[in-house]
Amino acid sequence: MADEITSQQSNPLSRKLNKILEMRLDNDKDLVDALKALSTFFTENSLRERRNLRGDIEKRSLYVNEQFESAFREVKEQLDHVQGDIESMSKCCEEMTTRLKMAREQTSDLINKTTKLQAESQKVQLKQKVADAFLDRFQLKPYEVEALKNSRNEPITEDFFLALARVKVIHSDCKLLLRTKQQTAGLEIMESMALFMESAYERLYRWTQAECRGLTGDIPEIMPNLQNAMAVIQDRPVLLKYSVDEYAAARRTAIVRSFIDALTRGGPGGTPRPIELSAHDPIRYLGDMLAWLHQAVASEKESMHSLLKHVQSSVTDELSSELLAHISEGVCRPFKVRVEQVVVSEQGSVVLFKLASVLKFYRSTISSIVGEESSFIFTIEELHTLAMKMFFNSLSLHASKVLDKVEIPPSDLGATASLNETLSLLREVLSSHDASVVPLDARQGDYSKVISCLIDPLLQMCTMSASHLSTCDMAAYMVNCIYQMQTTLAVYEFTDKHIEMLAAQTEAHQDTLVSEQASFILERSGIGSIYNMIQDQPAQKVPLSTVNGMDVQSIKDYMSKFDKYLSSPDSLVLPQVDLLRSTRLRDTVNKRSSDLVCVAYRKIYDAVLNPFNEYADPKTIVVRTPDQVLSLLS
Repeated sequence: MADEITSQQSNPLSRKLNKILEMRLDNDKDLVDALKALSTFFTENSLRERRNLRGDIEKRSLYVNEQFESAFREVKEQLDHVQGDIESMSKCCEEMTTRLKMAREQTSDLINKTTKLQAESQKVQLKQKVADAFLDRFQLKPYEVEALKNSRNEPITEDFFLALARVKVIHSDCKLLLRTKQQTAGLEIMESMALFMESAYERLYRWTQAECRGLTGDIPEIMPNLQNAMAVIQDRPVLLKYSVDEYAAARRTAIVRSFIDALTRGGPGGTPRPIELSAHDPIRYLGDMLAWLHQAVASEKESMHSLLKHVQSSVTDELSSELLAHISEGVCRPFKVRVEQVVVSEQGSVVLFKLASVLKFYRSTISSIVGEESSFIFTIEELHTLAMKMFFNSLSLHASKVLDKVEIPPSDLGATASLNETLSLLREVLSSHDASVVPLDARQGDYSKVISCLIDPLLQMCTMSASHLSTCDMAAYMVNCIYQMQTTLAVYEFTDKHIEMLAAQTEAHQDTLVSEQASFILERSGIGSIYNMIQDQPAQKVPLSTVNGMDVQSIKDYMSKFDKYLSSPDSLVLPQVDLLRSTRLRDTVNKRSSDLVCVAYRKIYDAVLNPFNEYADPKTIVVRTPDQVLSLLS
């Protein structure tokens, strides 16, 4: 067996077969590709085909080589052609290089000159740009010159203001040139711009004057160009002053005309009605005129601020007050004439006072618009002074009539008809003052003057009227009259001072009544004589029991009579006290007189109980203690 295996291994065919069998065709890519290529032309597995396989393979390989040789030949021919082109291009480049070297040697001077000329050209271009920038900054455009030099009759447009602003900028920028080496150019340009400015300001001033002169309508329409013109010419204070003066003159004429129309014609279509139709009612007549003037002045102030809208605020504030004062001055005369007619012809004190209050209110209101120094405010102040003078003259005349005809006090010791009439007048005046819109601080001074003008004569009249009365009647009458005055003043402001003054006088007359009432009670109750003797005891220096009329029985009789009074205190009251109008005053008089009676009784009680007076068993004489008496009279 071993020999057989050895013989097989030595057999070449066997080895090949084994090698073939041991081959892994899946892993041999080249073999697989060769087989695939072989399958393209080895289509039939016959003996003949297998014998011719080698020759077919060699033919096929030869065919492929022939095709490769043919393709490579074409490539070689093309490469030869390219090589020829490259050689010709190289030759051409060498020729051009040679020619360039020759041209460079021949044109080197020209290139240098060209380089210098280019550098000079750049400098010239830079200078041209600088010159253009200089001219653009320091010269006006043709259309700007045209805008400034238009005819005076042509209206001012926005282009004019732009051109003028441009002139101002150039003129200001010339100051920079004066600090450089271009002083001559700066001076020439500045002079040229100054001429432009003067010409422009002259034209602008003439146009502004014409525009302001035409603002005579009821409601002036301030155009934006006119506002801009005022803002521009504020650089020339004199021109600005002349322009606004022209405006003020036009508006003064317009407001006078409008005021006369409002007085006589009324509004458009008769609404509102003419103010003079209410001339029969002085308060309404004056109020309508002042209301119209207040509205007109306020409208003028708005128009003035609109005109000077772009002017500096400090300049505006200074001009506004002055111009408004000038504008409103025109209506002073027609207004003053009419108000004087009303004030002089009016005789009623209340109406005069109301007129003065209306004037005072509008004086305060309008002065905040036109200023304190305006002629219109002075006119209102004069009219207010006139109205107050006529008012106080009316009050003085009334007071004189009251003092000339002094009435006899009525039987009830109440206020006389003239007193009630005067107090009624005072109430009407003070009520109208309370209803007015005059500020409180301004009203306070008027109150004092009005009250003094009437109350002082009334007190004098009451004193004269009561001069023929008895002391008790006079005191009661004066207390009632003063009480009437206090009651009238109590409901109004700023009357405390006068009420206190009246209260002091009431107190004096009240003391008189208290004294009379106490004397009346002491006399009627029987203890008056005892009290008087006790008052004289220090001078007698003897016991009271030894004095005639001060014995025990007499004192008991007096005390018995006094007990009757204590049982009915209201039975002993002066008729004059019952006639007092004020319950509070009446109670005060009764209370204070009762206190005086208690003081007198205490003195009698102490005197009887005093051992010096030698009364036997004094407590049987004066049964009641002072505290008991005080309790009964309280």
